[in-house]
Amino acid sequence: MKRRSGWNVMARLVVLVRPMVGYMLLAIAMGLAGHLCASFITILGGYGVLDVLGQGAPITLPMLFACVVVFALMRALLRYGEQACNHFIAFKLLAILRDRVFRALRRLAPAKLEGRDKGNLIAVITSDIELLEVFYAHTLSPLAIAALFTVVMCLFIGSFHGALGLLALAAYAVVGVVIPLAVSRSSGDSGLVFRNQSGELSAFVLDSLRGLSETQQYGQGAKRLAQMNERTDALAQTEARMKRIAGRNNAVTSAAILVFDLAMLLASTALYRAGQVGYAGVLIPTIALFSSFGPVVALAALGSTLQNTFAAGNRVLDILDEQPVTRDIERQAPIGFDGAAARHVRFAYGEETILDDVSVDIPKNAVVGITGRSGSGKSTLLKLLMRFWRVQSGEVTLSGRNIERVNTRDLRCMESFVTQETQLFHDSIRNNLRIAKLDATDAQIEAACRKASVHDFIMTLPRGYDTPVGELGDTLSGGERQRLGLARAFLHDAPFMLLDEPTSNLDSLNEAVILRALQKERKDKTVVLVSHRQSTMRMADTVYCVEHGRMS
Repeated sequence: MKRRSGWNVMARLVVLVRPMVGYMLLAIAMGLAGHLCASFITILGGYGVLDVLGQGAPITLPMLFACVVVFALMRALLRYGEQACNHFIAFKLLAILRDRVFRALRRLAPAKLEGRDKGNLIAVITSDIELLEVFYAHTLSPLAIAALFTVVMCLFIGSFHGALGLLALAAYAVVGVVIPLAVSRSSGDSGLVFRNQSGELSAFVLDSLRGLSETQQYGQGAKRLAQMNERTDALAQTEARMKRIAGRNNAVTSAAILVFDLAMLLASTALYRAGQVGYAGVLIPTIALFSSFGPVVALAALGSTLQNTFAAGNRVLDILDEQPVTRDIERQAPIGFDGAAARHVRFAYGEETILDDVSVDIPKNAVVGITGRSGSGKSTLLKLLMRFWRVQSGEVTLSGRNIERVNTRDLRCMESFVTQETQLFHDSIRNNLRIAKLDATDAQIEAACRKASVHDFIMTLPRGYDTPVGELGDTLSGGERQRLGLARAFLHDAPFMLLDEPTSNLDSLNEAVILRALQKERKDKTVVLVSHRQSTMRMADTVYCVEHGRMS
C-alpha cells in the first residue's frame, strides 16, 4: 500500500469537487452568513447591555430585539441550506467515487484481483468510501467557512483596537490550526492501521462464513472464533487509542478557548484602564470572542477524525492509482476469427516460470486438446489467449494478428471462456445465464441450456428458470453449476471456445452427454479443450501435453 501524506490525500480528494463547485460555493456562503448570524445574536446582547447602562449603544433596544429575531430565523434557514448543500455534494461525490472504483476494478480484473482479499475490497467499496462523507460534508466547506469567518471577526474585533484583533487571530489560529495539526501528528498512522485492520477483519469474517461447513466438519470452530476475537480485540485497541487522542484533543481545545477568553478580557481591561478603549471596547470584543469559536472548534475536532478519513481516502486512491496488467485496446482495425496460435510463449507469475517456450497452433474449426498435470500451465495458457495476462516473451496471435493489436471488445465477442469454477450471482438462473448475452430471448436461453444438457434439470425446479441459485450458486451442485457455465458459453455463441476442465465436476454419464453436445455443436466453432481426463481428449483433433511449462 502506498503511503501518502494527509495533504496529498486532501488535494486528491478536493480535485473531485470540481463538478460540484457551484454547490460548494453556495454552502460556504450560507455557512459563513449563518455563523455570523449566530455570533451577532450574542454580540447584539452586549449592545443591549450598553444601551441599558447608557453607554451610547449604536442601536436601540426595539431595533435590537427585531434584529435578534431576524438573525435567529436566518441562522436556522442558512444552517439547513448549508447542510443540505454539503450532504448533496457528499453523497453525489460518493456515488462518483464508487463508480470510479468499480471502473478501476474492472480495469484491474482479473490479473490484479487474483488472490486479493475480497473482504478487504468490500471494506474499501463500502465503509471506506462511506467514511469520506465526513470529508466532503463536514471538512471542505467548514475549512473555507472558518477561514472567512476568522477574517470577518478579526476585523470586527480589531475595529475596537488593533491589539485585540491580533489576539483574536492568535486564538483562532491556535484552536483551528495549531491544535488540529498537533493532534493529527500525534495520531501518527493509527487511522491507516485502523482501516487496514478493519479490512482484514472483514476479509477474515467473509472467509469464515464461506468455509463454515468445513470449519464445523473438522472441529475448528473454537480456533477460528479465537482468531476472530484476537483480530477484533486488536481493532478495538486501535480504536480505543484513537478515542483517547480525540478526548485529549477536546480537553486541550476547551482549555485553549478558556485561556484566550480570559486573555481577551484582561487585554481589553488593560486597554480600558490605559484609556485606549471605552467600556464598549471591553464588553463587545470579549463577548464577540466568546461567541465566535464555533467554526474553528469544528476544525479542532477534525484533528482526531481526519486521520481515519485520510486513511480511508488513501485506501481508495490505492485502487484508483493501481495500474492494470493489461489495458483495454481500442481503435484497431476490426477482424474476424480465423484461428489462433501461441509462438514461443514464456510466462511467469513473479519469479515462478509457468510456461517456457510454448508454441501451439489452433486452426479454425478444429478441437485442440491440452492435457497435463495440475499446475503445469494449462489454465494459464487459456488466460493468455483471453489476454487476461500478457506474455513476457513470444506472442499470442488471433487471426494472424498479435493479440496486443486486437480490440478488447472484438476479443470478448470472438471468445467464450468456461472456467473450472463457474461464478454464479445471487439471482435467478435466467438472469445468471443472460450475462452471456443481455438481449437473449427466453427461446435462446432454453436452446443454450439444451445444448449444455441442463434444461431438463432446470424444469424440475419449482420456479424453473426463475429459480434463485443462492449466494455463489450454493443451492446447486458443482456439476450443475458447471453445466450452467457451458450454457453461458453456448448462449454467447462465440466462434472460439476455451473450455477449462468442462467435465471435471461431472460423472461419466453426464460427461458423455456434454461431450456429445460439444461434438454436435462444434460446427463453425474452434475449441480449446483443457482436461486431464483421457475420455475428454478423445474428441480432440490434436492433443498437446504440457509438462513443467513445456509443450509436447
